[in-house]
Amino acid sequence: MNIRTISILLLASTTAFAGTAVQAADIKAGQSLHDANCMKCHDSGVYTHPDRKVTTIDGLRKQVKRCELSLGLTWFDEQTEDVVQYLNSSYYKFN
Repeated sequence: MNIRTISILLLASTTAFAGTAVQAADIKAGQSLHDANCMKCHDSGVYTHPDRKVTTIDGLRKQVKRCELSLGLTWFDEQTEDVVQYLNSSYYKFN
């Protein structure tokens, strides 16, 4: 196998895993993590503010990661995705 073939296979498997993670998100678990941690710093107004800074699902993931780090949390990737999907389904409605 050459390096290009390996790169393509790796990219394909990563893309397939990312799609699975979104589908497998546990929104109720995300809400529990959110309510126990995120609400320590702000209320839900930050999600509904007319000129909010988060405008894409990728931006939302980055922001959740930033908040996780700021709070010193050590969530697994699945937990982060649970929170992202909870916020998206409840407030953002990104595709």
